[in-house]
Amino acid sequence: MYHLTESQRGEIIGLYKNNQPISKISKTLKIHRTTVSRTIKKYIDKDNLATCPRTGRPKLLTCESQKMLKTIVKNNNKNSAEQIKKKFIEKTNIEVSTKTIRRNLHEMKIFSYVPARKPLLSDRQREQRLRWCIQKRNWTVRKWKSVIWSDESRFTIFDNDGPGHVWRTPGTRFNIANMVPTVKFGGGGLMVWGCFSGKGLGPLVKVEGKMSGLDYIQILEKHLLPLIDKEFNGKGYLFQDDNAPVHTAKDVKQWMLTNKINVLPDWPSQSPDLNPIEHLWSELGRRIRNRPQVIKNITELETALQEEWNKISMNQIISLIESMPRRIEAVITSNGWPTKY
Repeated sequence: MYHLTESQRGEIIGLYKNNQPISKISKTLKIHRTTVSRTIKKYIDKDNLATCPRTGRPKLLTCESQKMLKTIVKNNNKNSAEQIKKKFIEKTNIEVSTKTIRRNLHEMKIFSYVPARKPLLSDRQREQRLRWCIQKRNWTVRKWKSVIWSDESRFTIFDNDGPGHVWRTPGTRFNIANMVPTVKFGGGGLMVWGCFSGKGLGPLVKVEGKMSGLDYIQILEKHLLPLIDKEFNGKGYLFQDDNAPVHTAKDVKQWMLTNKINVLPDWPSQSPDLNPIEHLWSELGRRIRNRPQVIKNITELETALQEEWNKISMNQIISLIESMPRRIEAVITSNGWPTKY
């Protein structure tokens, strides 16, 4: 039972003697209904309101203190337990340990997790994503199989970028406040370009250095055009790429027009959750990390990437394409914000 002062117990019994119902006493005194009921029962049974000796150490944080702790975490749920403790002491003047902070957060079902990493979205980009998905809502899986999905991805030998932690309750991983926004940028390692469709995997192409518009055109000429001729007989396909600056360069757009490439129109920016090739990159990364031999240099990394790429099964590819209607619905449900995909 919540520890009441002698005055609070007296107020409860006074109202009880005035024939006030338990619910009204609870609401009037702002004391939990169960505590009121137990206090009255104790009075009836023993006619004595003296506090009985308690076992164990009393809780340091009251309900009000826990509410303040919850507010502090809500205002910035990416702070460490030590930072939360300092803020709590500053607000309440209650000296607590980091262990006490963690224990009380756990009691409130708030735990520390690695946050989901999702692209940073503006309101305009969110609206564009939502509009695009509504337009594509009725596309069949057969239609999605005609799309040639493409993207670039960078792989490194060592991945030292720690994602940090976030305090949240179970089941809220993909709430906006619990994600870490990401942006694309360069770095050490090996960049590759790849594509796939309902016909199967395309090539995995090493990108030398930082890719320019000319580099991209050369990749498309050497690898995309033969794939379109071989798998689609030059028609009945849609080519997807994102809105990275290198993809939207003037020379690239002109090359697309000259070669009559059928482009999947109006691709929304910052939408990796709508591009199933992102899951192939994740799968490729897992396969690389799980190889028994340690990869020591870029040459070995390139060889390993090619070997693991070629092991991806047709069943995995079809499964990813079949997820498109669910991805579309997830974006619509989230009103354009990032989804679990």
